[in-house]
Amino acid sequence: MTFNKLEQIRLEKLERLQAQGVEPYPHQSHRTHTSREAIAAFEKTEPAEGTAPVQGATPVRVTLAGRIRSLRPMGKIAFAHIEDGTGRIQLFFRTNDVGDEALKMLVNDFDLGDFIEAEGEMMRSKTGEITLRVSTFRLLAKSITPLPAAKDEVVDGEVIRHAGLTDPETRYRQRYADLAVNAEVRQIFQTRAAIFRAMREFMDAHGFLEVETPILQPIYGGAAARPFTTHHNQLKQDLYLRISFELYLKRLLVGGLERVYEIGRDFRNEGVDRTHNPEFTMMEFYWAYADYQMVMDFTERMVRHIVERVTGGTTITYQGREIDFGQTWARMDLREAVIELSGINVDDFPDADSLRAEMRRRKIEANPTAPRGKLIENLVGEFVEPTLIQPTFLYDYPRDVSPLAKSKPGDPSTVERFEGYVAGFEICNAFTELNDPLDQQARFEEMGRAYAKDDDDRHPLDEDYLQAMRYGMPPNGGFGMGVDRLVMLLTDQANIREVLLFPHLRKTE
Repeated sequence: MTFNKLEQIRLEKLERLQAQGVEPYPHQSHRTHTSREAIAAFEKTEPAEGTAPVQGATPVRVTLAGRIRSLRPMGKIAFAHIEDGTGRIQLFFRTNDVGDEALKMLVNDFDLGDFIEAEGEMMRSKTGEITLRVSTFRLLAKSITPLPAAKDEVVDGEVIRHAGLTDPETRYRQRYADLAVNAEVRQIFQTRAAIFRAMREFMDAHGFLEVETPILQPIYGGAAARPFTTHHNQLKQDLYLRISFELYLKRLLVGGLERVYEIGRDFRNEGVDRTHNPEFTMMEFYWAYADYQMVMDFTERMVRHIVERVTGGTTITYQGREIDFGQTWARMDLREAVIELSGINVDDFPDADSLRAEMRRRKIEANPTAPRGKLIENLVGEFVEPTLIQPTFLYDYPRDVSPLAKSKPGDPSTVERFEGYVAGFEICNAFTELNDPLDQQARFEEMGRAYAKDDDDRHPLDEDYLQAMRYGMPPNGGFGMGVDRLVMLLTDQANIREVLLFPHLRKTE
């Protein structure tokens, strides 16, 4: 391990402290209050405005702990600010209270970024700031590496360059430092936790049971994605990290659990961009005796509840655009939306070759091997999605890209499926779920023939799932939401990496 000039100086301070008998990393703190609690306790004792102080009032005595954010020595006194998980508070040190040697040690051997514990009485400074007048203090953890600063420093004539945290790559790789110096980043993840609480609150209040299903699965399924593969040594068996919860959650409907949901991680071995990460958080629910129209209504109410709980209202601003979750979501038939925005009526092109030819005639990129449904999805992605800024449901999808959804009565080429869009990207996907085991088996076999072995949309045949269906599965509606994207919306972040504590990154050289 090598140390730069600043780190070497801090190591020398560490050695001096140890030589004086100071334990730089004690086992525990004796904190009695957070900074917020200490401020609130002091404010309760202050006299009302215009009244005299209460004679003989008991001082508020507390022990605080936190990271030193500022340190200003001024001769026989010093001021500091420390920060804990609830906020910042000022500390006031003077030789009359802590002693001359202790104050010298504070000034000479404590650094910004160190964790400190301080005991004393609460007061209000001459400038009106609520402050702890310190009587005793001790080091809780010595910071060897300075936290990133806004500018470079000069030490003994040598320029020490800080990495800073303006570069997103550095922030993502050193999220611990990013959180330590950027309060707004900490707020993103506090909001993220509030979204999960509100989501669970709504689902639990509507009779859904939260469950857990396997992450390691012998057969992946429930979505169109390439899985990550691993191997169990003792069982001598290849396994897959799940790409969806769907097939296991629907097995529970067969077992008599009528409303189930799960919040957890999915893993897809696919590209990375501003709305995709290989590891991400999903919420899925399955609702016996419901269809996609009922799920649509339920989704609208659930999202509105979450937005209200988290933001205090139903309108947010995302990337400069106002988005209203209080109004009824727009509902657009997928075929009609494609006609309106691309000029192509997909009903006029009943097979992949004819649709591909029409797309190329209009100079629209068309994969030479993609089936018809995939080509339609490409038209949606290019022409429709970017226009869906306000909350919108796009419904009725081509059957060949929805192998687990029920066909519309009288229209076997179309399934009862919707996707929810906000700000130009998808946040959820739902079906009236297929519950006919014979139809489901035929769909699996059809997908196997229509797609190449290495195609992400090829859906493997799951014999155990078909066995479950043969016992009888009630009609039901299913739903999946990318929770990270909802967090992006409610924290006004344009990139999914901003709402993941530890996003996946390329390996550094």
